[in-house]
Amino acid sequence: MEKLVVHGGSPLEGPLTVSGSKNTALPLMAATLLAEGPSTITNVPDLRDVRTFSKVIEVSGPSVDFDSAANTLSVDATTLETPVAPYELVKKMRASFYMLGALLGRCGEAKVSLPGGCAWGPRPVDLHIEGMKAFGADIELDEGYVYASTPPGGLDGGTFRLDPVSVGATINLLLAAVTARGGSKIENAATEPDVVAFGRALQEMGAQIDGLGTRTLEIQGVDQLNTGTFRNTPDRIELGTFILMAATAADPGTPVDIHEGTHEHLGPVFKERLAETGVDVSYDQHTVTVTRPGTLRPVSIETAPFPGFATDLQAQWTVLLGTTDGTATVTDTIYDDRFKHVPELQRLGMEIEVDGNTATVHGGAPLKGAKVMSTDLRAGVSLVMAGMIAEGPTDVLRVYHLDRGYENLEGKLRDAGISIHREEYDEFAEPDLETAS
Repeated sequence: MEKLVVHGGSPLEGPLTVSGSKNTALPLMAATLLAEGPSTITNVPDLRDVRTFSKVIEVSGPSVDFDSAANTLSVDATTLETPVAPYELVKKMRASFYMLGALLGRCGEAKVSLPGGCAWGPRPVDLHIEGMKAFGADIELDEGYVYASTPPGGLDGGTFRLDPVSVGATINLLLAAVTARGGSKIENAATEPDVVAFGRALQEMGAQIDGLGTRTLEIQGVDQLNTGTFRNTPDRIELGTFILMAATAADPGTPVDIHEGTHEHLGPVFKERLAETGVDVSYDQHTVTVTRPGTLRPVSIETAPFPGFATDLQAQWTVLLGTTDGTATVTDTIYDDRFKHVPELQRLGMEIEVDGNTATVHGGAPLKGAKVMSTDLRAGVSLVMAGMIAEGPTDVLRVYHLDRGYENLEGKLRDAGISIHREEYDEFAEPDLETAS
């Protein structure tokens, strides 16, 4: 297994460049299955999840060619003979469940394993399944698989309200509805930029969708979609992560440039809370410039669906609060079990208390490097971020979580002035008791 070793104390100097969005690339890959023929997606990050989903797609029949050097992925969906997404692959990432909507939309049938993914929080797929039923699908669950089929000629269409709002379910229902025989409506739909970019690509393929970016989506099914070339949007969570890294690990008063992000996708709440901390940020079309102040002010945040504060940035915000001169809270209203990074941050010396879905951070405690374990994607990057400002080396174990969602993270940080490298380690090696004592 691999770990990242971060030696704290070297300031982040920049520049940093944002890669393509994982959360948009995966739905776009699923969408290519709706068109008979070759389609190409550009600005695709080289991530473990992208490679895993490529294998999921290939099981059903299409060929996938990923040029990681050019960040270009091509799918030839001329042939789709096996509408199956197996457990062995789906268990590795929840986004594989998008195959349900894509296969129903293309083949009228699907056998899809119930998903796996990050080890935190109850994130059931009930909304996906009930929405498909509302659109006319016949669905049965058996031995961990979802067996789904449409009436002859495709889904009838219908109306379904998402409660709570769900990005994944919005995407899956769109995949199924765009080739239904009739009209469909998704109420309380997700408005995240990832969903909007995905919906616009479907429109380029010939889908009839009204209301993108609002809470109500109306879809009129079409007979078939067209192939094409689509550009993936920049990763807004990577942009936010890099901004928070610059706000905590750069030299005060020294600007750090972050290129190729789309700052509007951060949402207004993130920008407002960040400004309240005293960080100076300028937002241009292709570059965000961050200047860390001498002292950061503690600012509490509460996560919410877009345009609120993204839950995928709350772990990183927790680290920022640890560098302030006061106390503030992080409340996650999206998931109530997303604080598994807290015990690891405590191992580094951070003073944090968790009560329910709220973490209280007492800033100012000095951090000292230690061995810590990544439990999910965003928790992992928060540990790297803390290691950048801790005294001495920090070993972040189970780096495969980071490889799921950050393209060449250590390379980008190393080029920006951080002392960081990757090492092999034995997860199950017997401890050296003399060294430990």
